[in-house]
Amino acid sequence: MSTQLSTQTGKSAATVGPKAAPAKGSPPKAATKMHRRSRSGCFTCRLRRKKCDEGKNQCKACKHLGLKCEYKRPMWWSNNEQRKQQKETIKNIIKRTKLSEKNAQIGTASAETPPGLSHSLPTSATYSEATARTRAPSIESQHSPGYDLNQPLSHDYYDFHPHVASPPYDINSHYQPFPHAPYEVDIKTERQMYVNDIPTRRDSMISTFSTYQPPSAHPTLPSFPEDEWINQDIYNTGDMFSGEEGLEFDFFDFSHGAPQASQQALIQVDDCDRPLLDHFIDNVLRLIFPVLEVNQHGSARSEVILPALESNKCYLHCCLSVSAIHLKSTRGLQGEQIDNDIVRHRFSTIAELCEALKHDTDHLQILEATLGMIFFQCSVGRPDDTLPDISWHQHFQAAISLVRKLELPHAMVHDNNARLHPPFNMTLTSWIDILGATMLGRSPEFADTYREKNQSGSTSGLCELMGCEDSMMYLISEIACLDALKLSNGINGMQLCQLIGSLGTSLDTTEVPPESLTWPYSSTGAIRPKQLSRNMTAVFRLAARIYLCSLVPDKAKDDPSMQNLVDRFTVCLHLIPHGPDGFDRSIVWPLLIAGSQSVADSTFRQALAGRIASLGEHAEFGSFGRMVRLLQEVWRQSDEAIRAGNGQNVHWRDVMQQKGWDFLLI
Repeated sequence: MSTQLSTQTGKSAATVGPKAAPAKGSPPKAATKMHRRSRSGCFTCRLRRKKCDEGKNQCKACKHLGLKCEYKRPMWWSNNEQRKQQKETIKNIIKRTKLSEKNAQIGTASAETPPGLSHSLPTSATYSEATARTRAPSIESQHSPGYDLNQPLSHDYYDFHPHVASPPYDINSHYQPFPHAPYEVDIKTERQMYVNDIPTRRDSMISTFSTYQPPSAHPTLPSFPEDEWINQDIYNTGDMFSGEEGLEFDFFDFSHGAPQASQQALIQVDDCDRPLLDHFIDNVLRLIFPVLEVNQHGSARSEVILPALESNKCYLHCCLSVSAIHLKSTRGLQGEQIDNDIVRHRFSTIAELCEALKHDTDHLQILEATLGMIFFQCSVGRPDDTLPDISWHQHFQAAISLVRKLELPHAMVHDNNARLHPPFNMTLTSWIDILGATMLGRSPEFADTYREKNQSGSTSGLCELMGCEDSMMYLISEIACLDALKLSNGINGMQLCQLIGSLGTSLDTTEVPPESLTWPYSSTGAIRPKQLSRNMTAVFRLAARIYLCSLVPDKAKDDPSMQNLVDRFTVCLHLIPHGPDGFDRSIVWPLLIAGSQSVADSTFRQALAGRIASLGEHAEFGSFGRMVRLLQEVWRQSDEAIRAGNGQNVHWRDVMQQKGWDFLLI
């Protein structure tokens, strides 16, 4: 046997050496068995090539890592490409789980110790252990880590040197221990969105908290007005480090319930439609509710759209159709494939709506899908789209019926009187109702509700959702009712002028001081939501005045008073941020109203041309692009009429009817 051992190379003697004889009386050892791979483990562990304990319902490994434990053969197992995708998905989930565990450990470890206020200065933990041992701390020193800063100041120095007068710390009330130095803390909040367990866009926000306090006034010394700038510029630092406080996160009554902490959404979609869904989430979603995004960062995404995509198949088809339209417009795609995608999902949406209406169930889901078909179209598409579609006001008739079935107008009035949250779907319906009525020359369907809310001074959430104060939108509703009365010849000229004067007085009561209208960004570049809404309301107010004055019989657009209003509108327009990240697409209706009354040499036309150039290719899409196209045609016809000596006004609604355009310009 020893000869055999000497010929073995590269093996351990403990492995190949002779077995020792078992001691007498000891039980014989079981023979070594060859390991056999189990074939009954879960497919998740088998894909990961990990040992599975084959636990019932869920094995320990999958439960610990937050994975879906599948004992039944899944669909992706028989396809190599799908297995690769599943493996990548599992890796992402494991990374997220490990990161969450790490953050939890960090949070637990730091629960008893306050965080450092500055990361740029070294602390005692940053010094090496050897250095710490070479420096013996002096407990008596105020600069020692072990010194108690709260203990009273010692008089030992003055006791040791009796010729030095000891200051009367304890007697004189002016000599008190110094307070802690004021400090500022920057807190960074990160939000990660997951769609089908795949991490998507990450948003971060930094807030600054300060302990600075203005110095108290001296009891005897007089104060000087020149000192006020110190308190204003140094201690009132709210706008210096961050924007204004946004809207409370549960302001709206969302149809999917209260806001949830989880940011995961599982959206079931066919593989062929996956690129459309990704394009919608990455490129279209941010265009839909820009003002709500400023007031409630991420709520439009996490509380409105993603939950509806996950649970509402009709809504999903609507969004996929909108995504295909945006994809075709922005990337210049041509051909049957993209057109088929648009029409296929458009008619799938309508088919789902008709089926649900036939069963008279799921009214909330039908309503949100119908509103999506109306409102989302305002963010995408070109003015010359020719694919077959149903007009927006026909969709809105179905939405009105659903709103009445759900009794949302009554709920809005009751909830606001009780200081509860306005229903989100009713708020969006109100915005479409008020401005959409001006497109058709009709009274808003729920004008009585807006009138009641205006009298009670309650909110509908219009300002928080779209940027214009609710009271201003209620007055625009009244002007739309007056416009409808005039078109139907339901009022004579004298009564019309009296009502115009009355509404003009109501608009006067909503005016704000000119100095309150300032640039909505702070010095650090942070958006101030309240200031933005104040500026947008001023723009809507001037547009409402122009709209009201246009109802005066025989009022020409070149009238000096009308052009004065247009010039004031242009000045106020400079307070609205422009460009791809600006808010031009949120003021389409005011731009239409003011632009339709402008003349050839008006400063408004120059200002609008500058904003179009700033938007670039984005100025060609959605309601903004349709508004520009309509104004160009109105200007062409009106300028030609003026050159021909015909002073008759060209109304934008007449031009839309001539061209067969059925635009919703909101």
